[in-house]
Amino acid sequence: MQGPSAYEVAIGTEPLARPARNSVGGWPFLDPGQDWPECFCGERLVLFFQFDIPSDLGPLGGVHLLVFHCRAHNDASNPRLADGRLVPRYWDAPQPPHPAPFWRVLIQSAGARPAPEAEPSMRALPLTLRPFTDTPRGAQTFKVGGTPSWAQGPELYTCACGADLVYICQVPEDMEFAVHPGQPEQPDSVGPDAYGLFLGNEVYLLACPERCDPAAVWPVNQN
Repeated sequence: MQGPSAYEVAIGTEPLARPARNSVGGWPFLDPGQDWPECFCGERLVLFFQFDIPSDLGPLGGVHLLVFHCRAHNDASNPRLADGRLVPRYWDAPQPPHPAPFWRVLIQSAGARPAPEAEPSMRALPLTLRPFTDTPRGAQTFKVGGTPSWAQGPELYTCACGADLVYICQVPEDMEFAVHPGQPEQPDSVGPDAYGLFLGNEVYLLACPERCDPAAVWPVNQN
């Protein structure tokens, strides 16, 4: 039996000189009225990557995904639950010891337009999504769709709106995202020339299929 559609995500080497919808860093494609998100510390979040979700990948196929993370704060995510669901506005819920999340994952429409300026910290590089045949247990690679290769067993969540979150994307453990020379070093990260997500944990992005809010996405962390 053929598994769900899967796309391996490859990072190019030629720096981008203009906006691209599939990119590491670069110009974030945002809907009208959607501001570039900020951390609770007041710093504008770093755009790590963005891409159009392929149209054959379930209820969120065809929309645009963006992953932002703070340079100054680096920790693991901690789900907040109430009555068996993620708490209302879980994307803004406290992340002890922090008063709020230090990341933002956004779902934007297919008509999202590029911001006037590029992400200043991250090297802007193209992303290419290539169809591939995933393994039954899930390949441990940067991918969209397919089967998540759970490091510690499946984590499934119900959105505060009542919809079961659906798996979108996996980022492998200790993945490095190259930054421009001279950028401030990220705490507890891989080194002075790269930033990482959530302390380098394996990251699985789960999103609300009803799109009850642009930020209704939960980043599961495992190692």
